[in-house]
Amino acid sequence: MGRLGLALFGAGALSLALATDAAAQRKFSFAYDQPTTTAYGVAANIFDAKLKELSGGKMSINQFPGAQLGTEPQMLQKLRAGDIDFLITSTANAASVAPQAGVFSLHFIFRDEDHLAKSLANKAVSDAFRGMIKDSVQGAQVIGLITMGFRNIYSKREYTKVEDLKGVKIRVQATKTEDTHFPAYGAQTVHMPFGEVYISLQTGVVQAAENGVNVYEQNKHYEVAPILSMTQHEANNNCLWVSDKAWNSFSDQEKQWVQAAADEVSRREPAMAFKLESDSAAKLKRIGVKVVENVDKSGFMKAAQPIQDQLAKELGPHAVKILGLVREVK
Repeated sequence: MGRLGLALFGAGALSLALATDAAAQRKFSFAYDQPTTTAYGVAANIFDAKLKELSGGKMSINQFPGAQLGTEPQMLQKLRAGDIDFLITSTANAASVAPQAGVFSLHFIFRDEDHLAKSLANKAVSDAFRGMIKDSVQGAQVIGLITMGFRNIYSKREYTKVEDLKGVKIRVQATKTEDTHFPAYGAQTVHMPFGEVYISLQTGVVQAAENGVNVYEQNKHYEVAPILSMTQHEANNNCLWVSDKAWNSFSDQEKQWVQAAADEVSRREPAMAFKLESDSAAKLKRIGVKVVENVDKSGFMKAAQPIQDQLAKELGPHAVKILGLVREVK
């Protein structure tokens, strides 16, 4: 073989080696609508580290935080179309494609942080939720459950009892559960994308909003709503999704790695999320935000409890089953 032939052979061999190496290193898009410093970022980092460990570095993710790829409902559509590989959304926004996911938005069904963490890691609860998604959604599936702690109300005024919410316009997630619970407390619900909440609080389009402490702090909503009332009315739960396009491209071994990484997230993330919440509350107090902890929840709970079973039945049999399983977790 002449020099030119050798050179061409060498270049071809190098190109083939690079192509083979590139094929061996698979990177997947992983999107969410919150900053990397929230529990969403924590979950993504746990998932990435475990996936790299199990695959020997052959599989990893590229993170797209901060709603770079759209709002949660928009990203869900992109996920189902196969344009996003992995995605975290709230279970409330999951209800936009699987209405029975709204069961996790029922108020006061989780007794405390310990009960919440155990419920999300419970195999029966997880399997029931994932089965519900499988029966309802085409193009994507849920592979794990996580949390951002509990949701609380923030505003320019404090709310220490249910009567304080009478007539208040509050931004909530667009689900039947929110639109049933909050009117039961006397409030008026308003829907809008998360990215519009800051300006809406600032301009008075809404008087209050509700979310996790860390989300409130990281997105600086305290600048326009400097009073945080610790109502802890709802668990701020989330789904870890994978597109069917990505899932179907995995070998059986890769599917095991991906699922094991998701299981690791469900096991480890809740405790880290709760710490983020407590750290954020402490930081907020230091910078002058009023954190109202003496909230009388009894009135809220009295109004919420009859709605739990009613809404679960209206949502459907999967929701009834999931609610029952959550209540059984000790």
